[in-house]
Amino acid sequence: MSSTTRPNTASTEVRLRRALTLWDLVLYGVIVLQPTAPMAVFGVINARGRGHVVTTILIALIAMLFTAIAYGRMARAYPSAGSAFTYVGQEINPALGYITGWSMVMDYMLNPIICIIWCSKAAMNFAPGVPYPVWAIFFFLMFTGLNLRGIKTSARINAALATGMGLVVAIFFVAAARYVFGHPHDGLAFFTRPFFDPATFNLGAVLGGTSIAVLTYIGFDGISTLSEEVENPRRNILLATVLTCVCVGLLSALECYAAQLLWPFPEAFRDNDTAFVDVSGRAAGSWFFGVMNMTLIVANFGSGMAAQLGAARLLYGMGRSKALPQSFFGAVDPKRHIPRNNVLFVGVIALIGAFSISYALGAEMLNFGALIAFMGVNAACFVRYYLRADEKKFVNLFPPVIGFLVCLLLWLNLSRPAQIAGAIWMIVGIAFGFWKTRGFRGALIDFELPPEEA
Repeated sequence: MSSTTRPNTASTEVRLRRALTLWDLVLYGVIVLQPTAPMAVFGVINARGRGHVVTTILIALIAMLFTAIAYGRMARAYPSAGSAFTYVGQEINPALGYITGWSMVMDYMLNPIICIIWCSKAAMNFAPGVPYPVWAIFFFLMFTGLNLRGIKTSARINAALATGMGLVVAIFFVAAARYVFGHPHDGLAFFTRPFFDPATFNLGAVLGGTSIAVLTYIGFDGISTLSEEVENPRRNILLATVLTCVCVGLLSALECYAAQLLWPFPEAFRDNDTAFVDVSGRAAGSWFFGVMNMTLIVANFGSGMAAQLGAARLLYGMGRSKALPQSFFGAVDPKRHIPRNNVLFVGVIALIGAFSISYALGAEMLNFGALIAFMGVNAACFVRYYLRADEKKFVNLFPPVIGFLVCLLLWLNLSRPAQIAGAIWMIVGIAFGFWKTRGFRGALIDFELPPEEA
């Protein structure tokens, strides 16, 4: 075929449109993380950190900022894959990439569990006569049934939900200010105790609370999946990831600061898992108690559904590459084009988990896996941009090393039950990988994420 008749594939290939600006990405990130991010876990952090929720949120922000820089830089190298196990497997070692991927499976599997637990307990505020097991089964059926139908929430609905949540947050701030300034308090010390209370401060407790507060930021790495639709992705993915963490961190700190002024430690809540709903009721009365309760149910419902589908898709990726039994985990439903077996599998595990563990333990176990992935991304960034670089620059050394060390410190301060449960999960996964590859001598996993089904 002559050059005049050869098809011009470069001009005819359909590509994604690069239409997203930096601020589009930041808005997307805030919507994904949700304006209500710290509210569901507020009571658990408050109990673990002995009242220093604001401090834990800000310390976690530091760790996430350095990790966000590492994610942004690695997204430049792998713009289409955008996953922690890809970065570690390609840059450091395939076996370590598999271990990182296994920790991510734990992360993904636990998210729907804690969402079922939280939604069930919050629903009991509306219908206390309906027992917890009934609500847990109801939400399990809703998550699994809707995901089996292949329902996807559009970006416009996500934006509308985020706008509604933002309005509720704004009402909360106004109500909190009216309550605080309308009641007596003991001067300046009252306003500084949420940051530091000498009567209750304990470094170990604060670090333990911070290890849970990381949950507030889980999901920021999703920005990297939009690399092919962004104007100037080499610059904007990194900036958007960092700015999203800053925006969510500061908003979360303000929400928790107001909540701690309304409900000073060590005053007890009816249930630590739904503590923020009680705080909202104190701020504006029973009507706002109901509004906040419903808002957080909607937020956790959406998060739980997305997490279940995300876990199913990750298992599909591992099944497709034969890291898990391909006949079950690598199968796709021909009608709905979804990994049906995996959706059912994750749903059943989530239901069992909802009856087996507490919300607090589930949150810490989730962060056990997430912090391993974050350490892996920082390590991969260090290897690529410092160890393998022709010129050793301090700017390529400092952020990933600090990010790794802070994440390691938080990981070490997870509760003993979470560490034991997480260690068992990792041992099982590593043993399976060792057996499957005869000592990690063979390929175990395809480090490219599976393409979206049509």
